[in-house]
Amino acid sequence: MALRKNTVLTSLNLSSNYLGPFGGKALSETLCKNTTLTILILKNNNLGSEGGRMISDALCENTTLISLNLDSNELGSEGGKALASALCTNSTLKYLNLTSNNLKSEGGKALASALCTNSTLKDLNLTNNNLESGGGKALASALCVNITLISLNLESNNLGSEGGKALAYALYNNSSVTFLNLRSNNLELNCGYALVEALCKNNTLKNLDLRDNDFRGKEAFVETVVDTLCKNTLTSLDLRSNGLGSKEGKVLADVLCKVTTLTSLDLYDNKLGSEGGKALAVALCKNSTLTSLNLQKNELGSDGGKALADALCRNSTLSFLDLENNN
Repeated sequence: MALRKNTVLTSLNLSSNYLGPFGGKALSETLCKNTTLTILILKNNNLGSEGGRMISDALCENTTLISLNLDSNELGSEGGKALASALCTNSTLKYLNLTSNNLKSEGGKALASALCTNSTLKDLNLTNNNLESGGGKALASALCVNITLISLNLESNNLGSEGGKALAYALYNNSSVTFLNLRSNNLELNCGYALVEALCKNNTLKNLDLRDNDFRGKEAFVETVVDTLCKNTLTSLDLRSNGLGSKEGKVLADVLCKVTTLTSLDLYDNKLGSEGGKALAVALCKNSTLTSLNLQKNELGSDGGKALADALCRNSTLSFLDLENNN
């Protein structure tokens, strides 16, 4: 009732208030009337598929909300389908967070279909929704059509190599996405190569997160990444927890001597060792663009630490360096 009368409030956070489906219904009725609220955060409220459907109905009428966070609400595939339908009608929402809602493949496919129609959404977070390869392929097809989405988070969705390769193909055609998170998706090496090849053609993607995928001990793959970075405009690369060793570290060091666009490199939890650390130190003496480097948990040892310390006396651009847990 208060939101129907209030004409000043623009942002409301109701996270973790156990609103349930009934609370979702009440909010839905309010959103149909309210004309000032632009940001609504409903994280962890157990809205369920019914509450999700109610909120979706409201989005078909509301014309002011630009950001909606429905993280952890057990929406399920039916709730996902309802929201997808709303996105075909709504023309104001720009940011939608659907993290951890068990949308599954069917919910992902419905949202993908909506992206082919919607022309206002810019940021979509689908982290941890068990989309699997079917959902990944559908979203990939949507990216070949959609020209407004700039950020897509698909972390922890078990996309597999098939879903990942489909997304790689989409990067050949998409010219709007600048941020893509594919962390923890069991992509494996063949998909990694497909993504790297796509980066040779794509010149809009700036941030690619490939943490926790199975690229372990693949020197040839890292060399391919290096070759691509020398041609691409990527500014941020995340290769956390991929089992990269000293050989891969030396290859990455080589690219830092050549690349002129990369500003952030995350190598947390790999096995670069002292040799990899020393190679990166040499690179830092030559590189003039990198501002952030994460080398946490890489077994660099005292020799690697000394080499990096010497490099800091020469480097004049690095502003963030994480060396935690390196003995």
